[in-house]
Amino acid sequence: MAKQKVLFNHDAAIDEFMAALLLTTMKEVDYLGSIIMNADCIYTYAMQAQWRIQEHLGINQKKNPITLSRARQWNPFPWQYRGDCIKESKIQCLANTPDNSDWPVYPDGDLFLLNQLKKALKAKEKITMLVNCPMTTLRNVLEQWPKLAQAIDRLIWMGGAIKVEGNLDPTTLPPEVANPKAEWNAFCDPEAIQWVFDNTRFPITLFPLDVTNSAAITPGFMASLAYQAKDHPYSEVAYQSYEIVASESFYDMWDVLTTCYIPHPEFFAKPIQMKLAIETEDYWQGTLYEDAKKGRDVDVVMELTDSAAFYDYVLQQFKR
Repeated sequence: MAKQKVLFNHDAAIDEFMAALLLTTMKEVDYLGSIIMNADCIYTYAMQAQWRIQEHLGINQKKNPITLSRARQWNPFPWQYRGDCIKESKIQCLANTPDNSDWPVYPDGDLFLLNQLKKALKAKEKITMLVNCPMTTLRNVLEQWPKLAQAIDRLIWMGGAIKVEGNLDPTTLPPEVANPKAEWNAFCDPEAIQWVFDNTRFPITLFPLDVTNSAAITPGFMASLAYQAKDHPYSEVAYQSYEIVASESFYDMWDVLTTCYIPHPEFFAKPIQMKLAIETEDYWQGTLYEDAKKGRDVDVVMELTDSAAFYDYVLQQFKR
């Protein structure tokens, strides 16, 4: 079976660093590289942190390049969250790995996405877009070069909430805008999501909080990582990274769970097709809702049916 070509667009939270690391271990995936958006991070530290993780573990930096999008946020993530990438850059196992001295002249993520889609279109190939952040970068590129959407096999997006509450915390932003239905990747730039819904036809598979809430960083998972960390550098990086956030009750493995769908859809219940739209204005902006007339067909993954297999798989992949 041919490998799936995957481009990873993320905004460099702790779990997204781990998702990027996980992609490098998947035999089913031809991982084309990362496009970091300056959203749930501080881009200078985020770029260096992922570069240093890959350098520390001997991951081929040319084969798995790290690029920076020029996209900007509409509703910026809270600084309390964005600072996690600074903590990531200071984990103990990376202490002897220096920064990339060629930066800050960062590779252009928008140009990288453009060139990868052009290359795929010319070769009559298809790319899976894994987007675990706002859709701003994808919208910006496709809005200027709409024909390149033909090179996208499918979009897998972590974002939104369907039946469960969102995750806007009124202690991190004014309560007048912290509506209870929105999730941050949707709330950050709802206009971008609306554009992608209205102007593209490739399949979209959505991982809302409804399913990602099932992927807690459990004590058992952390204990297993700690045990593996003695002999396996990938597990050491993962353990020290998750230690930063494991005590936070709201922090889940949103992005690692979503990434695992690529090789293992059998871990999940069959996606439910919904016609979804998004609110783009005022208090309810960022809220996904069903609309039979104006909604976009989206395959929504609502349930993790084999959580044991999920945790076992992640631990096994990091056992190197």
